Amino acid sequence: MNVVVVGAQWGDEGKGKLIDFLSKDVDLTVRFQGGNNAGHTVVVGEEEYVFHLLPSAVLHKNKICVIGNGVVVDPKALIEEIDGLKKRKINVTPKQLKISDRCHVVLPYHRVLDGLRESKRENKIGTTGRGIGPCYADKVTRCGIRMGDLLNSGLLKSKLKDNLKEKNEVFRKVYGQKNFSFDSIYKEYLKYGKKIGPYICDTALFVNQSIDKGKAVLFEGAQGTFLDIDFGTYPFVTSSNSIVGGVCSGSGVAPTRIDKAIAAVKAYTTRVGEGPFPTELTAELRDELQSKGNEFGATTGRPRRCGWFDSVLVRYSVMVNGISELAIMKLDVLDGMKKIKICTGYKYRGKILKDFPSDIEVLWNAKPIYEEIAGWTKPTKGVQEFDKLPLNARRYIDRLEKLLKVRIKYVSTGSKRSDTIIRD
Repeated sequence: MNVVVVGAQWGDEGKGKLIDFLSKDVDLTVRFQGGNNAGHTVVVGEEEYVFHLLPSAVLHKNKICVIGNGVVVDPKALIEEIDGLKKRKINVTPKQLKISDRCHVVLPYHRVLDGLRESKRENKIGTTGRGIGPCYADKVTRCGIRMGDLLNSGLLKSKLKDNLKEKNEVFRKVYGQKNFSFDSIYKEYLKYGKKIGPYICDTALFVNQSIDKGKAVLFEGAQGTFLDIDFGTYPFVTSSNSIVGGVCSGSGVAPTRIDKAIAAVKAYTTRVGEGPFPTELTAELRDELQSKGNEFGATTGRPRRCGWFDSVLVRYSVMVNGISELAIMKLDVLDGMKKIKICTGYKYRGKILKDFPSDIEVLWNAKPIYEEIAGWTKPTKGVQEFDKLPLNARRYIDRLEKLLKVRIKYVSTGSKRSDTIIRD
């Protein structure tokens, strides 16, 4: 069976743990979009691992990980990630890791441009400054450099020279920045090509041939549905399609070969960076959730904004992704709360909205309509059977299931692999 896992909120839903948990039962795990502007955190025993580009399934022996063509790759960051694992006695071989020759490459001028553009904006987007947006922009304007180009010195030279003619003029005349050196970038990226070269191949061909042989594939997304370039809270979004639909263009696998889509959602809601957030909490409760849930970005360390669960948001996500199963993550963070709220609609200019609006002005000004339920005092942390959860925790899960009209199959009660309930 070929399964997709995506986030159904604004990212950081706990996909890393869910993917790590599910990937033990598949043969291949394929990352299909994003770059090193996102992170997946996995806890194995007492060890914590943070991944930015590598699929977290790399922690399982004899599993193949694929970085699909829809991902933009910073070679330096990728090499650091591979070397970091090697220091921890995990050797990532070319047999275990495949990188698409069609992946676009993040270059130094992408990172610098990312920061400069953000500094000029009055309405900040909250970019990580990793160069992801400018790299995707070059892809669309057809001047990007791809992983396969790093293996062809003549082609790399030609493309890089062309790019720097334009880029240096923009940096000099628009931003007052000095020119980038062709020689230093060229030599640096040729070295990256030699080091990463053994991993690079036509991954679309590899993955499809694996499916033909009966191999099971797990497709993993970065970020979340409402950071999707089309369906997210634009312009406060990422630069790629983080929904299930992005799998096909980001991996070269046809939609007819995907059997199931699973979404990860937190038992509450968080958001990193700027943008509207209807259920955002005030300082005291926000700080409590931040502290209990360790709500700080795996990539940037930025504190995450926290709010109550938004069923309007997630119900829309279930629709656009074709979700058949949900995983509720971090249920244990709500332990000890006397009252818990669920957003069931928005109020805007006297009207009740039951569906998620695409108008950013509406989202900025909409007021959440809450349903309040009783919390629980008995801890859920580490509980591995649904029937052993506190009664009100079970009622909370059941209520979310009814509001979202989709089966909640997985419930996470802690950061460890074993802290997972699978509902039959």
